[in-house]
Amino acid sequence: MEILRVENLTKQYGEGETSVTALDHVSFSINRGEFIAIIGPSGSGKSTLMHLLGGVDRPTDGKVIISGTDIYGLSESQLAIVRRRNIGLIYQFYNLIPVLNVEENITLPLLLDGRKADPERLNQVIETTGLAGRIGHLPNQLSGGQQQRVSIGRALITEPAIILADEPTGNLDSHMGREILETLKYSNRQLGQTLIMITHDENVAMQADRIMAVEDGHIIRDEVIR
Repeated sequence: MEILRVENLTKQYGEGETSVTALDHVSFSINRGEFIAIIGPSGSGKSTLMHLLGGVDRPTDGKVIISGTDIYGLSESQLAIVRRRNIGLIYQFYNLIPVLNVEENITLPLLLDGRKADPERLNQVIETTGLAGRIGHLPNQLSGGQQQRVSIGRALITEPAIILADEPTGNLDSHMGREILETLKYSNRQLGQTLIMITHDENVAMQADRIMAVEDGHIIRDEVIR
């Protein structure tokens, strides 16, 4: 079943002779529960694509349709609700709030949405991310891998349909990177969440169901590998 569809998605920066086309009329669809790896050189447009899929930036043209709704046809307040409830964002540099502890960072999206964390769901996320015993720690008391686990927990807590991960293992050593990948794969395989991940690591990409290669603002390859 289709969960996300992109139609002629285009993003230009600047105007006239100085304009740069970061994404050029890209179209594709993704089914619920797929694990997609997006690869490509620096400057290829893959991060721009990720930001547009996540509702973080607005396109110059085209549509991003999630569960039948064109998210860029919504008002800013409606779009913010879609981001909080349907999309989990994981960044390479964690983006944790330094004065909040692990539990507070994880539950922040619920707080912003005016909701309280369900204790059972919170415990499940903490167990899934391996953060039991760390919930009272501040970010500066955690290792890089633990901080990335917190950012994953923050993305999972709202039970989003789609998880977008931008180089989630890029700043970690190989051992910790494998653990983070296994955590994300668990959310994909066991919880049925659609996972879309940018990666430069070929070994990570080969564990996906499908690989999309981006170059010069175009998708030059879209291959199902399992």
